[in-house]
Amino acid sequence: MEYTVQSLGKLAGVSTRTLRYYDEIELLKPARINSSGYRIYGQAEVDRLQQILFFRELGVNLDRIKELINAPTFNGAKALKEHREQLLDKRAQLDALIANVEKTIALTEGRLSMSNKEKFEGFKQQLIDDNENKYGKEIREKYGDDAVHTSNQKVKNMTPEEHDEVTRLANEVTASLAEAYKTGDPASEAAQRAADLHKQWLSYYWSEYSKEAHAGLAQMYVDDERFTAYYDAKQPGTAQFLRDAIHIYTGYMK
Repeated sequence: MEYTVQSLGKLAGVSTRTLRYYDEIELLKPARINSSGYRIYGQAEVDRLQQILFFRELGVNLDRIKELINAPTFNGAKALKEHREQLLDKRAQLDALIANVEKTIALTEGRLSMSNKEKFEGFKQQLIDDNENKYGKEIREKYGDDAVHTSNQKVKNMTPEEHDEVTRLANEVTASLAEAYKTGDPASEAAQRAADLHKQWLSYYWSEYSKEAHAGLAQMYVDDERFTAYYDAKQPGTAQFLRDAIHIYTGYMK
């Protein structure tokens, strides 16, 4: 069966403007253009659009989707299985949050008691799931499943006080890094303080700290465009500056 832009948009629940944009960026090209100049989509394009929408639902940006789908090794069946696993994880995360909200409602109405630890369970699971969806593959390849599992368990076992402290440290790392960057010197006292704060922040997630692993993570901030985009959001070059500061801090300079 074939579809026009309008009929495919209606079928998939997306706007015709979106489909035209996907064509412009060569993410989803029509099968052909008919004699009247209309885009015509076939079954292959319908299946490709489904994959694109799955990826979008999981928060993957369009550039990354294009890269994945156009890769010679892309396997549609395997991708669908991975989508299923990620959606199941997302459902578990939502179920945990819903259960947390329901308990909190019952607490405020005096129907049950709730420990401070329970109040944060849903949020901690959300943090774990978000990190898994964004960076899980790369982190597991670099450090192994056991290290990731241990780190996730450490997050789950955080007390409210530890959760507050790691949040404070994350904000302090960001602020100190911004100030250190102004010096232009990753070996400066300000930059080394930022690197030390970063170590303290990591220690809440890692079962044990090593200079080599710290340096390797800092290198990933530069090698992986998603990490780079996060650190460079306000000031381009920040990811590389942090990498250099951490390499000096750990003694793993290249």
